[in-house]
Amino acid sequence: MKKWIKIGFWGIFVIAVFIGMSLSNSAQIDETTVKPKIFIHVDGENAFLDEDEVYTRLIRKGLVYQYQKIEKLPVKKIEDFLESMSEIRECKVYTNIGGTWNIDIHLRKPIARIFNNSGETFYLDDLGFTMATSPLYTARVVVVTGNIPDRAHSKSVNKIINNDTLKTNKYLDDIYRISNYICDDPFLIAQIGQIHLDKNGDFVLIPQVCGQKIIFGSANSDEEVAKKFKKLIVFYKEGLPFEGWNKYDLINLKFEKQIVCNKIEEK
Repeated sequence: MKKWIKIGFWGIFVIAVFIGMSLSNSAQIDETTVKPKIFIHVDGENAFLDEDEVYTRLIRKGLVYQYQKIEKLPVKKIEDFLESMSEIRECKVYTNIGGTWNIDIHLRKPIARIFNNSGETFYLDDLGFTMATSPLYTARVVVVTGNIPDRAHSKSVNKIINNDTLKTNKYLDDIYRISNYICDDPFLIAQIGQIHLDKNGDFVLIPQVCGQKIIFGSANSDEEVAKKFKKLIVFYKEGLPFEGWNKYDLINLKFEKQIVCNKIEEK
C-alpha cells in the first residue's frame, strides 16, 4: 500500500511541475516587453553611444515597438543590427523570465580622426576599423590630415595589409601603424597632436607645442615605425633639453640611424 502511495505522490509531483512550467511559459509569452536594460562598456573616455540613442535606433528600425510580446522580440536581428553600427565592436542581446531583456554592448576605441581629401571625416579604432563620427561625443585623439584617398567605408586595416592591390593606393594601414604607436606611448600622446600626409607620400608629425615639423617619411612596417619613434624619443629626452625646444624648425627621421635637423636662423 505504501508503495502505491509513494508512486502516486511522485506522479502528482511530476504533473505539478509540468503544470507550473507550462503556466510560467504561458505567462512569459503573454508578457509585454519593457524597455531593455542597456549596458555600455567603454575602453577609455569616449562613449560614442548612450542608452537612449541605442533604444531610439532600435525603434526607428522597427525592431522594437509598443506592446511587443517577448516571443516577438527578434533577438538575432537586434544583435546583427547593433553590430552593424560602426561604433559597436560586439554586443549580446538576451531575454529574461518575466518579459525583461538586456543589451550588453562593447564600444570601439578610436585612436585617430581622419580628414580625407574627399571632405569626409571619420575615426580609426585600435583594431584598424573605421568608425563614423558622432553628434554626441568628440574623441580626443590624434588628428590625421592631408592627401588621404581612403574613404569612411574603406576596408579594415587587416584586409588592406593582406591584399597587395589595396596596398598600392591605401594609407589606412600606414596611418594605423603611426597612430597606434602614438596611442600606446604616454610620452608621444602628450607630444604629437597631428599627422599630415604630404603630396609626395611623406608623413609629417606636428607636435602639440613648439613650432617644428617632424618629417616621418614612410610607415611601411611596424619595425620601421618603431625605429623612427625610438630615435625621436631619444632626441626629445636627451637632445632638445640641452639644445633648446625652439632651436629647430624641422626634424627629419627619414634617414637610417640618424636625425637631421634644420636650425632656425637667428635674426
